[in-house]
Amino acid sequence: MRAIEPAHHEFAANYLFAADGLAAYFAADSQVKAGGGSQRGEFTLDGERWTVTLYYQESGIVHPGRSLPDGTEFRLEELREFRFAIKRHSSEDAVGEQSLNAHLAPRWQGMEAEKGDGTRIELSIPEGIQQAVNIRITGSNIAFDRYQRLLQKAASAVGIRWDYFETPHEYSNVQDAGKYVRVHHQSSGPVHGRSGPIASMGHLLEHDRDGYRKVVQNDTDEHDRNLPGYYHTVTLGQKRVREAFPSHDLPVEVKHYYAREALTMPDDHPLRHPKVEAAYQVSRWDESLGVDPDSLAQLERELDRVLHSVLTEAGLDIAPGRGGGPFVEDAYFDAEVTDEHEEPVSLDLTHIRHQQESVVVRYLSDGLSDVQHEALSTLVADGGEVSPLDIAQENGRHVGSVRRALREIDDLVEREYGKVALRSSYVAGLVHDAVNEAQESINRAVEAGTKAVEAAERGIDSRTSAWLAWASRYGVDYEDERDARMKLRFGEVDRSPLEEVKRGYKLWKQMGRDPAIYRQARVLFEKARSTREGADRFETEAWRFLQQNAAVR
Repeated sequence: MRAIEPAHHEFAANYLFAADGLAAYFAADSQVKAGGGSQRGEFTLDGERWTVTLYYQESGIVHPGRSLPDGTEFRLEELREFRFAIKRHSSEDAVGEQSLNAHLAPRWQGMEAEKGDGTRIELSIPEGIQQAVNIRITGSNIAFDRYQRLLQKAASAVGIRWDYFETPHEYSNVQDAGKYVRVHHQSSGPVHGRSGPIASMGHLLEHDRDGYRKVVQNDTDEHDRNLPGYYHTVTLGQKRVREAFPSHDLPVEVKHYYAREALTMPDDHPLRHPKVEAAYQVSRWDESLGVDPDSLAQLERELDRVLHSVLTEAGLDIAPGRGGGPFVEDAYFDAEVTDEHEEPVSLDLTHIRHQQESVVVRYLSDGLSDVQHEALSTLVADGGEVSPLDIAQENGRHVGSVRRALREIDDLVEREYGKVALRSSYVAGLVHDAVNEAQESINRAVEAGTKAVEAAERGIDSRTSAWLAWASRYGVDYEDERDARMKLRFGEVDRSPLEEVKRGYKLWKQMGRDPAIYRQARVLFEKARSTREGADRFETEAWRFLQQNAAVR
């Protein structure tokens, strides 16, 4: 499908080359010595001019002596490590941020490194590798599949055989990668807004306690100035990513952020406008992503799809015509629309929200056992990890009873490794409200019964006591009718309080009170919304409810 083409941003990877052992390492050492400490060169790739500088740095690797542990002769008196600094030629990159640095270090079985305090540790080398070189590449604003080719061309330009870097070992892996679009600051609000996709994904998909949870919403820049959306992020581990993107594997961070100097820039400068970025998060899973073509293609596909889905969820046109729509070009982002993208995933956060709400409502409407109610109350109140034993001890229950109770509410809680938590922060909020409401309902029922008993003891007739009980049961904080206008305060309700108002009117008349006073009473209530981000406040006259087929406008 046609969609905006995101630009490549940061990238980091470990390339391990074992086919030629330490040959590349020895070649780098030889070339640096031949150049008096460094070598410089230029080359062309895909019609672009690039420069390279090969230089050395001190190493913390312990010198192996005359030979390596496997018996291979080691002739170097001084052990160094090397770096290739590769940059786009300044005549073609005025900004100067299209570059990479490749750190070359030797690897052999049994190698040791010396720490700052003089102690030595043995480095972990994959089994099956006797000798190899590791290339740690970090770069920016370069397509992911070009890094290896740039390394090969750069090596050749400084006198090192390019084919030393031809076949990465299967243990090579990507460490960091990001793609971005730049959005006009007047259009990006729906991305980072409180009800936007960044906040919603964190609120609905993040586990209440277990696993990784990170939602950042910072609207203050480095100079303590207010800039909405300055740095907003949500990070989703592999499990949570799949709730929104079922076919994806890679944990991801979604970011909306401005440059530090954004507020000082004119509106026609790219840095005045924020980036929206999707970045691979290697630390959020136990697996790894290779550097082979299929793995890099997967990386591109998933990051692009996350970005397109987030932009679409925010209501932005991801395939604008001439003029770029909401997007702003910069030195590395062309704001071009291409045909090679997959359909965005409908995040359908409203569906997830409603699904979680229906789970909570179903369990609460079916009724919770005492043990389940106690367990949920503990989970809502606790801020750390909780085990079934913790819940049992806190509530004086047998741990077996707690485990059985938790198994029966599996849609509300997750149980892993002896720990239990609510399934999401949104579910946690719903359960918190429900638990509190249940307790308040119990309190109101007790209060209603108490008032009825007190009324009987004081000789108040049954009709008056019924009115008092009704007022307490529904939490109506009514004011005495001698006020200019009586007020009935219902608090928050799911629908219009039509039946409650009619019931109260009937009881009022049964007491023999003036119907006109009740009909003119002000009814105040808040109509709850499923988003839980606020409530619509209503205030109207009671008589509107008492008309036939009446409805709140």
